[in-house]
Amino acid sequence: MVMTARLTPPRTTRRLALALAALVPLVAAVPTSPSAFAQDDIVVTMVTDTAGLGDQNFNDLAKRGLDRAVEELGVQGEVIESTEQADYVPNLTQAAEQSDLVVAVGFLLADAVTAVSEQYPDDRFLLIDAAPTEERDNVEAALFREHEGAFLGGIVAGLMSKTGKVAVLGGEDIPPVERYEVGFRAGVEAVAPETEVTVNYTGTFGDPALGIEQSLALYDQDNDIILPVAGATGIGSFEAAKQREGTFVIAGDTDQSQLGAEQQLCVVNKGVDIALYAAAQQVVDGSFEGGVLDLGLANDGMGLTTPGDQVPADVLAVVDQYREAIVAGEFEVPASRDELETFEAPVLGSPTASPAATPAA
Repeated sequence: MVMTARLTPPRTTRRLALALAALVPLVAAVPTSPSAFAQDDIVVTMVTDTAGLGDQNFNDLAKRGLDRAVEELGVQGEVIESTEQADYVPNLTQAAEQSDLVVAVGFLLADAVTAVSEQYPDDRFLLIDAAPTEERDNVEAALFREHEGAFLGGIVAGLMSKTGKVAVLGGEDIPPVERYEVGFRAGVEAVAPETEVTVNYTGTFGDPALGIEQSLALYDQDNDIILPVAGATGIGSFEAAKQREGTFVIAGDTDQSQLGAEQQLCVVNKGVDIALYAAAQQVVDGSFEGGVLDLGLANDGMGLTTPGDQVPADVLAVVDQYREAIVAGEFEVPASRDELETFEAPVLGSPTASPAATPAA
């Protein structure tokens, strides 16, 4: 089942784009001692989406960036959890009352950020995964090129599937999840055009039990690799893989080895934590400005890692070829289902052996 959605292209300011190119080395160079900044009077408050902390994915990844800002920048970090979408405006309002930087975690908070940021023009807001519905000078939006990272995950899935069937398990059908889905499908098509990709949406980011049920159904339909893009619902993909021998998960956003290291082939990394930390650093050093951060493979906003060394070297060599081509601008990864319809996958290389969905030695 594939549902349609429209993607609005991001707006990127020139100064932000230039600053972003140096984002990762800049963050890495920050001293690790809180006393180096002594910014106890600066408060950073993170407002979660409805999945909340403990999703072992998107919100927990953002919290990792907040924890680093507390440890290394010396700011005071706070978290307000949302249990339903009606909480977004009051939670953001509370955060604005107490904070110098308000971090809204997730696409679904865009309207609420637009409303609250207008009421608090002297506060600064970081909106992750969306831009405000109206332009705000005090709002910085972190938009990710999920399709670029997911494309690399699709290459791994296409080259390693034994059954010739792989799947995407989505949460809500929103633009960031669509970009994951489309990029993954394009990557599979580039290296294994005969491989079938099934896409299922659960409609929720917060139901691990439903994730188990849906993942088991996909595995029982001979899909041997699943990319879950479903927050806490995606926890169920790991639990299901433990029940079906020879099945695997490609983790989205962050390493989820704690859920099943043997079941995790690789990780499509998303730098949510880096974006949060960088915004906090901008508040500390006085360089915060509104606009859009455009985060992809070229500036390490997205990437692919193999924490458990489950992917053979010859497959990773193909992944590297495509990564380099994307960064060099040799081709554009489709970011929407409409773009995918006309996408012609480039053929850049093939593994020296015939890999299968079995961990590397």
